[in-house]
Amino acid sequence: MASTEVEYKREPADAPSARFGWHGEGLKTFKIAAVVSIVALLVMMIGNHEGHIEDLFLLGFALLLAFILIRGEILSRRKWAIKK
Repeated sequence: MASTEVEYKREPADAPSARFGWHGEGLKTFKIAAVVSIVALLVMMIGNHEGHIEDLFLLGFALLLAFILIRGEILSRRKWAIKK
């Protein structure tokens, strides 16, 4: 019977998948996209809304995205501090 355990090995930096950019290079792009999304959500609050329920949802999603972004920054700083 075959084993069900999977052994995970970290790929070296010169692995073939490194050509496709999956080695941590997209983090800055994701952060920029998150900030642009937050700004877009807040700009969508401007308009001729009669009810403000949609404003609450837009604000809630913008705050949630900002929380995730800030939390990620704090956790990544701790990770670097621990390695030293």
